[in-house]
Amino acid sequence: MQRSTERILTTHTGSLPRPPLLVERMFAKEETGQADAGELDRLIGEAVREVVARQRQAGLDVIGDGEAGKPSYATYVKDRLEGFGGESHALQYADLTDFPELARRVFGDPGRARRKTPACTAPVRAHGTQAVEADIDHLRAAIGSGNGNAQEEPFLTAASPGVVSLFFRDQYYGDHEAYLFAIAEALRPEYQAVVQAGLVLQVDCPDLAMGRHIQFADLSLEAFQDQARLHVRALNHALEGLPPEQMRLHLCWGNYEGPHHRDVPLARVLDIALQARPQAISFEGANPRHEHEWELFETLRVPEGRVLIPGVIDSTTNYIEHPDLVKQRILRYARLVGRENVLAGCDCGFGTWVGQAAVDPEVVWAKMASLAEGARLASAELWR
Repeated sequence: MQRSTERILTTHTGSLPRPPLLVERMFAKEETGQADAGELDRLIGEAVREVVARQRQAGLDVIGDGEAGKPSYATYVKDRLEGFGGESHALQYADLTDFPELARRVFGDPGRARRKTPACTAPVRAHGTQAVEADIDHLRAAIGSGNGNAQEEPFLTAASPGVVSLFFRDQYYGDHEAYLFAIAEALRPEYQAVVQAGLVLQVDCPDLAMGRHIQFADLSLEAFQDQARLHVRALNHALEGLPPEQMRLHLCWGNYEGPHHRDVPLARVLDIALQARPQAISFEGANPRHEHEWELFETLRVPEGRVLIPGVIDSTTNYIEHPDLVKQRILRYARLVGRENVLAGCDCGFGTWVGQAAVDPEVVWAKMASLAEGARLASAELWR
């Protein structure tokens, strides 16, 4: 993947606003299991073309398909893998449990209420790569349909084995490690397809951070870290043989406006995440709970060749960050780890689940434009 050799490059985390009609059709498919495949494919293609054009208009460099064809960044795998059925348990967020009124407000969101999360009820296996190949085709078509800048580099996202295990409870294997590695084997063809298509693969791994206060809230910190290491081993197994420089990993604590006071500190998980194969790591760095953690890089030595993609735009607020603030956030990291080792990103996605978005769509694009302008201002200082 490209590095910031001449200026600070910009990117985002994956999901972006979807057109209302596409949201309506995807909801219908999720609720009934039925859809006009031709119409849905057409709507997805149109949405990808629109979202690529908007990214270019905002001035982003490393762009994606907005996850237009996925109901969410993780649960989409139920339609691409065998072994899932029935209904999974409702997730418990330890930070929200401490504030029951807030929890009722968050979980009462219509988009959240319409989520469907099955359980693992049979052996997990891949059943073809047609869906990811359609994602690739839509992005390629959109990339070729307009003028991008010279630095433009497209990427696609995919769920990690660990985050699949977080959302889909195991009712078949009876052993977490066996379940993880079965998911890893099943996801391998999707990972390979993205890389072999010449695109950057982003693997979404909120399990390495969010998993602490959801999936493993009852464990000690040390026991959670052991589980996180297991998740990284499963991920590396799935990514075996793929070039690290064509991959990046996204780490986050959950894309919701909550207290987050039970989030595991970045210092406790970053070294584990850095054991994963992807060259670059994307993480939250703009929201009020984690912005201070840039100080970690005053003492932590980032391994040679690794790239950081800190979030410098919050994904849960309608505040449009001032470009000067974006510049300041970028400069903190660039001056500590080297300007060429930093891309400016967003904390998380803006359309993580179909129909659930905290930020107004037009505000999203204004935030992206501010991100690009802030990167320009930072570059002017770093390359003067």
